[in-house]
Amino acid sequence: MTARSPLDDPEKAAFAWARYRRAMRLMLLATIGTVAIAIALLYDGESPATVHYYIAIAIGIGFTMLLTGALMGLVFLSNGTGHDASIDHRMPDNEIDDLQS
Repeated sequence: MTARSPLDDPEKAAFAWARYRRAMRLMLLATIGTVAIAIALLYDGESPATVHYYIAIAIGIGFTMLLTGALMGLVFLSNGTGHDASIDHRMPDNEIDDLQS
C-alpha cells in the first residue's frame, strides 16, 4: 500500500502551493525583464523588421521561460513536500517476470 502524500494535508498543501505561486510571480518578473532586454537589444530603429517580428520574439521568449518555470516549479514542489517519496516503486511479481523474459 502506498503512503499518504504530504500534499493530502490541507495545511501543508496550502503552504506548498503558496510557495509555488510566489516562485511563479518571481519568474513572471524575470520573464518580463528578459523580454524587455531582448527587445531593447534587437531593436535598432533602422532594420526592416516589422512589429510582428518583435511580438513573435516577445511571445516566444515569454512562453518558453514561463513554461519552463512552471514545470520546474512543479518538480520542486513535488520533491520538496515529500510527495515523490510517497510513491510505491515496487512492481508486481508477474511484471518482473515479463521483463526478464
